[in-house]
Amino acid sequence: MNSIKIFTTAFIFLCGLTVKAQQQASAGKASYVPDDRTLFNTIVRMDSIFFDAYNKCNVDLQTAIYADSLEFYHDKGGYSTSKADVLAATKRNICDKVTRTVVPGSIEVYPIAGFGAIEIGLHRFFNKQEPDAPQHDSKFIIIWKQTGSDWKITRVISLH
Repeated sequence: MNSIKIFTTAFIFLCGLTVKAQQQASAGKASYVPDDRTLFNTIVRMDSIFFDAYNKCNVDLQTAIYADSLEFYHDKGGYSTSKADVLAATKRNICDKVTRTVVPGSIEVYPIAGFGAIEIGLHRFFNKQEPDAPQHDSKFIIIWKQTGSDWKITRVISLH
């Protein structure tokens, strides 16, 4: 029940951010500037560490960064609450086949008091098996939980 409350709160928060971003874009205001530069740099670094492991098929490091209570929402692949299933799908569908790059300047990081942070950004995937296939930017949302100096991915929303 607690994870549903956290997810619902995060979803409402993200909806508010989306409306705010759309209002700023339409009003011609400046682009995103992080409120907490240290937190921003930490999450960008964690994103880089995780996706370097993803691109190199370092499943042990991915396993260490994913929380045991992982929830993964994929607009095409569905919903999973199994960390083992997400890792198996990565091995089967991603390893040595796909690489991910973040769209420069697209990451936004918002603190969640007493929990961690939400990362929102754009990334693109390169399919090594179809090198001429068109690439497009996709939105992602990652909810990070902090315990001491340790950061874990607890929720992923992947939209293509």
